[in-house]
Amino acid sequence: MEAHKQLTIGLFGFGVVGEGLYKVLQQTPSLKATIKKVCIKNPDKKRNAPAELFTADKNDLLFDKDINVIVEVIDDADAAFDIVSTAFQQGKAVVSASKKMIAEHLAEILEYQKQTGLPFLCESAACASIPVIRNLEEYYDNDLLHGIKAIINGSTNFILTRMFEDKKEFSEALLQAQQLGFAESNPKLDVEGYDSVNKWSILLCHAYGIVAHPNDILFTGIQNIQLSDAGVAREKNYDIKLVGQAQKLSNGKVAAYVLPQFVKHDDQLSFVKNEYNGVVIESGFADKQFFYGKGAGSFPTASAVLSDISALRYDYKYEYKKKYYHTPGELTNDFYVRAYVSFDKIQDINKDDFEWIEEWHGGQERNYLVGVIHFEKLVANKWWKAPGISLILTPDPVIESIELRNIKKRSLELAGIGN
Repeated sequence: MEAHKQLTIGLFGFGVVGEGLYKVLQQTPSLKATIKKVCIKNPDKKRNAPAELFTADKNDLLFDKDINVIVEVIDDADAAFDIVSTAFQQGKAVVSASKKMIAEHLAEILEYQKQTGLPFLCESAACASIPVIRNLEEYYDNDLLHGIKAIINGSTNFILTRMFEDKKEFSEALLQAQQLGFAESNPKLDVEGYDSVNKWSILLCHAYGIVAHPNDILFTGIQNIQLSDAGVAREKNYDIKLVGQAQKLSNGKVAAYVLPQFVKHDDQLSFVKNEYNGVVIESGFADKQFFYGKGAGSFPTASAVLSDISALRYDYKYEYKKKYYHTPGELTNDFYVRAYVSFDKIQDINKDDFEWIEEWHGGQERNYLVGVIHFEKLVANKWWKAPGISLILTPDPVIESIELRNIKKRSLELAGIGN
């Protein structure tokens, strides 16, 4: 595409984001982008746009020669992949907001892009209004990117903020999130971490060139976090956040997961409240950069889709430099993490999985411990995901084996055993 090319758009989906995009494009004639047709599931529904704009037949968009861009903002992952693959075959550029579809079909989408040379942009699929994908693509060289950690789900962050600040039980905070429209009527995808791990798998590709299916990344959500955990966090001057984290280890491999984490009050992620998202990127020379913005909602998501559409006028495409021009990163489970675990009965905890236990509290209602555990044990055993058990990583949780040996040695010396 030459610069400032006229974009003729076929739009799939006219929900919150699709309608937001339609409104914004009407107000931004300078973009030279018009929506020719919108494909929707339910043609009888009353909509705030001319009736002739709509069709229920996807082929009216996919096989229209005038349409050169397909924008896809639907929530059915299988239908979305079908749309995207047909669009590629028909020579159309694609903009997508479907994180589940992208995460599950990343390898195939990369292959399509390679074969066709067509752009596929998805800034809105990771953190809505925060331009994190393009920054990872353009700004951070592979060797200099030490780590990235992020709050990437506004619903869970809203619930945790309310549990923490209003001392609400999880169920109460969830209900409030649903009433305000920050959580779906079926909140499982958000609160159990599925939405976050889908976004994390997309970001890992742009950060480290790692193509990992969400099933290959260890994750859980906030469904087991209790009010008493928020109380312990408060005593220790921490917040609790659901954090996606990826960190380069000294052997060059990458530790990555999405898990609840205690966050110190001076950590940038501590400032991210309610439905907001935040991303901290740590690089070799630039230290830490912090991105902050709305992670959900009609206009924040539409603004990211719009940014991708405007980039298409200049034939912008992701180059996936970390994957194709460097040695791509490689995920590893060979490291240790320090974790807090709260529980009702000691029998529910697999104590033998821990290398050692640093704190032990037997309370009236809940008990908790803080200990060091090999990450592979969390991957292999699921006892820590059972109802009534809450696992939260401590700040700076990753411990490499070299440090581990030193810590063990030090603790032995302190005990007078190591002389």
